[in-house]
Amino acid sequence: MSKPYGKTAWNFRGYRIVKRELVGAWTRVLAAGIALLASLLVSALLVDLAGGSAWDAFVSLIQGGFGDWGTFLETLVKSTPILLTALAAIVAYRAKLWNIGMEGQLFAGATTAYLAYVALPGLPVWLHLIIIAIAGCLGGALWAVIAALLKAYFNVDEIITTVMQNYIITYLLALLLSSVWREQGSIYRQTPQLPAAYHWPFLWPNSRLHIGFALAVLAAFLVWYLLQKTPLGYEIRSVGFNSLASRFKGISIHGTWIVTMLISGALAGFAGVGELFGVQHRLRMDLSTGYGFIGIIVAMLSGLDPLLAVPVSIFFGGLLNGAILMQIITKVPTALIEVVEAIILVFLLVSQVLVSYKILPKSRGESRDVTAGVQSHE
Repeated sequence: MSKPYGKTAWNFRGYRIVKRELVGAWTRVLAAGIALLASLLVSALLVDLAGGSAWDAFVSLIQGGFGDWGTFLETLVKSTPILLTALAAIVAYRAKLWNIGMEGQLFAGATTAYLAYVALPGLPVWLHLIIIAIAGCLGGALWAVIAALLKAYFNVDEIITTVMQNYIITYLLALLLSSVWREQGSIYRQTPQLPAAYHWPFLWPNSRLHIGFALAVLAAFLVWYLLQKTPLGYEIRSVGFNSLASRFKGISIHGTWIVTMLISGALAGFAGVGELFGVQHRLRMDLSTGYGFIGIIVAMLSGLDPLLAVPVSIFFGGLLNGAILMQIITKVPTALIEVVEAIILVFLLVSQVLVSYKILPKSRGESRDVTAGVQSHE
């Protein structure tokens, strides 16, 4: 495939791959529905080959995620960190900053939140919880901004930096949980249980759904407002759309990168605070089971729309929740459950690419110089 010319078309063996200018929301929903059905058919074949019942597998997957009110509430619990990390990805990607470090920033937020918990004893609980939440957001923000600073002043690719930071923070946490923060007498790398007074309030009785879900939904509206209605949001979108033109308009590219990563990291860090004080109630190595990476997928599937990320996050929370019952009912290996989830993700991503681009034959007489003759319409 030749070098892309403009931002909307690529030349490939006599054809042009052109980005569609307008794709309706219902078109994307229909494409996602078709992709979901196709992925279920492929997954059914794999389940049958593994000796399980495809029908039982998918019925249990749906029942485990959305079967009754109790399971739906648990799905909302799973969707909370997914939504927050998806919002973190959306903010960064709108500025064309490819932040792959939401998982590490989540752990950084949880780590600094727990540090604030142990370092400031004796405060009123309500005040302490506020300080803890702020510390968690700052931890995620400061961990994320390292990549922005390296990109701005040393031209270091943020993809490499953020991926490496994921490993650094988990090793650092492992060191702390193996030494100073380790629960006395425990063989596991974990902190002592948090007192009940420090558990986040529950939104529904007899469930694990905590106030973090409501705050995550509120964050989705705030991110939408930030990106669409504020001067900073305009600068973020402008830098992501065309950094060169933004520079000529007087926008500080480096400054926008730094602020964007601070916001992105703070959202991911807050997800870590929620998992620690709302769900797990102790800091441990399995605080997150890949929520930061799932958040990237949710951000892409939602078209970088903060509001659309809410239902998409709930859907993926249902997949995670339903996979547990699916494994119990069908007795299929754990690895196959992950393969089924991956197939669903791949089909959904491909469907969004297909509705976003169209393939056109190259017009007769069109120059073979792919760097000229096509005007970007983005």
